[in-house]
Amino acid sequence: MSKKETKVEAELPEEIIGNETATEETVELSVEEQLSADLAQEKDKFLRLFAEFENYKRRTTKERIELFSTASQDVIKALLPVLDDFDRALLEMSKIEPTELSKGVELIKNKLSSTLEQKGLELVEVNSGDVFNADDHEAITQIPAPTDDMKGKIIDVIEKGYKLGDKVIRFPKVVIGN
Repeated sequence: MSKKETKVEAELPEEIIGNETATEETVELSVEEQLSADLAQEKDKFLRLFAEFENYKRRTTKERIELFSTASQDVIKALLPVLDDFDRALLEMSKIEPTELSKGVELIKNKLSSTLEQKGLELVEVNSGDVFNADDHEAITQIPAPTDDMKGKIIDVIEKGYKLGDKVIRFPKVVIGN
């Protein structure tokens, strides 16, 4: 302290000096409160940013896994008509007596089917007489039901449906009774 400040303090009554000290403490407390409020605000920003980053990592990981699991979807969809052709060929070949050719075609079809199943392809099970559900089946046409109990049910399956993992890549095409 300089000599002038000491003289000023000596000349002032004690009440004024006490009030100045109280004011300085109030200013210091408000500065501390301000700093703690700033700290709390920065912590909140940090937590929100961290949570947002964690959500981003989780979302991109999920998208990457989904991409890898369905990466072969286009190739498998392109092979489905070939699988259908094998089924039709085997159906026609079953009308004649079995030959080495029909056995070879059946072996090739089974090999293709098992390879696609290893890649995650599953057949959607649909039978005649099942109840039609627009969420699970694709109705090609409606025909008069042969009996009353077949109304609203599947009469015939035109084309098989397939799933790749949990996703349906081709809905079964069916004929329903009206």
